[in-house]
Amino acid sequence: MPERAYSRPQRQPETPSLGRGLAELAEQAASCTPDSCGATATALLPQDASAGADDDRTIAATHPDLSALVSVQMMSGEGPILAALDTGRPAGADDLLHDLRWPRYRARALDAGVRSSATLPFACDGLTVTISVYGLRPGPLEKAAQGATELLGDLTTESLARDRLYRAALVQVDQLDAALRSRPVVDQACGIVMYVLGCDADRAFDLLRRTSQRTNRKLVNVAETVVRTRGRGLERRLITLDQDDAS
Repeated sequence: MPERAYSRPQRQPETPSLGRGLAELAEQAASCTPDSCGATATALLPQDASAGADDDRTIAATHPDLSALVSVQMMSGEGPILAALDTGRPAGADDLLHDLRWPRYRARALDAGVRSSATLPFACDGLTVTISVYGLRPGPLEKAAQGATELLGDLTTESLARDRLYRAALVQVDQLDAALRSRPVVDQACGIVMYVLGCDADRAFDLLRRTSQRTNRKLVNVAETVVRTRGRGLERRLITLDQDDAS
């Protein structure tokens, strides 16, 4: 794998997307680490089921061969990334030609011309990130990666975690906004059901909710149908639901 030249690290964006943020992190980690020929970055979210599943992890690499090194670790369940995640401490190998701890990772790394590697783990607000740097020559990359690369990892992980929480908050705001917009039509539908069945508001809402569940439709869509038809055609279904509860 050929040597690469890297530009000076740039300031991380305030709220990068996860994939873009990891790609920038990998590029900057490679340029920050002396004797590094490239880097990878991974992110694992708390809902991900297994650290051994490729689909559960977002991966960025500065070179395709390095992406394959991450994949072989996820598939085999061994390697410095998993060791760093298990212990919460840096993990790596100064010379993979003589380090026999991770056979499958070692074989793939040597095949790609990688002789040394180091992985640093980071965690913030449920987001776990790793930075791995790789060298074409044997040497203590773990120490080289600490310092500017470690600081970069801390800052980026915090930024990515903040962005993730911000996006989750936006989803909740959208859901609340949709609920508020749907409230008038649901209230109208409840009024129609109350008139048809002669029931109170709580009972009318419960019947609409149960109709939504039984028909696998959103509550607001059921309410819109009731309002549009003025309840015509729904009397029998609503009365049946009401009688089922009473029996």
